[in-house]
Amino acid sequence: MLRITQYMKILRGERARVPAQAPPGPVVIWNLVRRCNLTCQHCYSISCDRDFPGELDTREALTVMEDLRRFGVPVLILSGGEPLLRPDIFELAAHARDMGFYVGLSSNGTLIDEPMARRIADTGFDYVGVSLDGREATHDVFRRKQGAYAAALAGIRRCREVGVKVGVRFTLTEMNAQELSWMLELLDAEAIDKFYLSHLNYAGRGNTNRRKDALLQTTRQAMDLVFASAWRDLQRGVAREYVTGNNDADAVYLLQWARAHAPARVEALREHLQRWGGNASGVGIANIDNVGNVHPDTYWWHYSLGNVRERPFSQIWSDTADPIMAGLKQRPRPVKGRCADCAHLAICGGNTRVRALQLTGDPWAEDPACYLNDDEIARPAALAAEA
Repeated sequence: MLRITQYMKILRGERARVPAQAPPGPVVIWNLVRRCNLTCQHCYSISCDRDFPGELDTREALTVMEDLRRFGVPVLILSGGEPLLRPDIFELAAHARDMGFYVGLSSNGTLIDEPMARRIADTGFDYVGVSLDGREATHDVFRRKQGAYAAALAGIRRCREVGVKVGVRFTLTEMNAQELSWMLELLDAEAIDKFYLSHLNYAGRGNTNRRKDALLQTTRQAMDLVFASAWRDLQRGVAREYVTGNNDADAVYLLQWARAHAPARVEALREHLQRWGGNASGVGIANIDNVGNVHPDTYWWHYSLGNVRERPFSQIWSDTADPIMAGLKQRPRPVKGRCADCAHLAICGGNTRVRALQLTGDPWAEDPACYLNDDEIARPAALAAEA
């Protein structure tokens, strides 16, 4: 995840919270339940409105949570499916808070009525993220349910009314890119605290719909809009956070943007971005699915590193006998093609490996969604040789 607002503060000469990528333990996105009341086009877990067998029960989840805390995991993002469909969600969240985790809730927002919003607030969730895909008609098509947009927006408003920090996730595709400007305006209209632009990752239904992924030029234009909106909010003192995920080329593109807008601070930004190191799959971000399988991140559900019923998460995560985990934890990663030759490999970390795997069968092939051209990623010696 690229914390755009925090890095832009560096461009303004401010102190910013931009820690290095290696906390004591990874941020864990935990899909506690696979059941969902929606069947979204880009769902990585291929959820639907039915119960799935073999899910961790309350006792098992609490045991896992204790191991995560001992291992130094700082953040739990409770996800699904739709996590609010899990009967013990508030019990688990309350335990997580008592244990000292930062606790987020990843929801589609449609089930957050007034009593549910109060329970979320009373439980002490630090943050609630709700997905919106654009205007009402677009969102309802993506979510495959008429009325999904109205219900999600109402859920966002109810969270805000009870004092819960709430953000919007927007997954960029060629089908909804034209609505990004409108979405950015909605942030002001609804006083939304955080905006997360997610690039499409090729997993679950997102893999079958990858032909609808944003074209490379569309992605550049979208990032220009996000950067401009984040910079404008900083200039006018609006305390809103902008982040992006699933395309670490964004960090290199931000560096290019900085050359035009704050050239005196470019090298300071570069140093911070290199310390961050780009893609965090298998290092700073982890996933546990509904039946206890551990994955390098949420888009690797087809690849399990082990199961928490058989070995503690802490042992699974530390084991580099698995070739994927060994490569993900290696610095620099053993990437190939344009990624291997890229002058900015130390910043993006080779970008998102699962897209390369899905398209080529090789997890170390170049990321097909890198939207930087050859000149932008060329090493200085290569450019000099061509001159």
